[in-house]
Amino acid sequence: MSSSDESDAAVVVRIARGDRDAVRVLYHRYAGLVFGLATRVLGDSALAEDVAQDVFVNVWKKAGTYRADRATVSTWLMRIARNRAIDVVRRVRPSERRATSAWDDLESASDPAPGPSDDAARDQCREEVRAAVTALPPDQRRALSLAFFKGLTHREISSLLGEPLGTVKTRIRDAMRKLRGEISEECAP
Repeated sequence: MSSSDESDAAVVVRIARGDRDAVRVLYHRYAGLVFGLATRVLGDSALAEDVAQDVFVNVWKKAGTYRADRATVSTWLMRIARNRAIDVVRRVRPSERRATSAWDDLESASDPAPGPSDDAARDQCREEVRAAVTALPPDQRRALSLAFFKGLTHREISSLLGEPLGTVKTRIRDAMRKLRGEISEECAP
């Protein structure tokens, strides 16, 4: 079996056993996706490169903690990348953060080389999420984007937008309720 035919989970098992070649395989499969997510969160390609490198170093060190019953390898990697990028964002002074939205960038985030049925289901879910997010009022969409993509706390969003903390919390809570009601169970994370 060639490395391109090997499942992601099998590659992670090899990494957990200390196989350096397996890290290369996983890197070639997912480096672009990890870098893309980090770039969207950070807005800085140099910082995103550092985060991507950190993600794969983390995978090398913690491959034994991966649980296939909890998430796919791509989801696990993206969670590590998002958390690491948010850590970097939180180190940046709040006054340097931008109040921008990254919802439009959702389209560029996709798993590499999915099968035809996976691709169709992913496209359908992506459209469903995009439509639900687009239907949100702009103030809810902005607050949710700052919390999700920039990793800001409610207090930081309040300060950045110059709005009361309670208002920010309400907007995010209301947005999440609306999204839960609009997004099908198959597409919910």
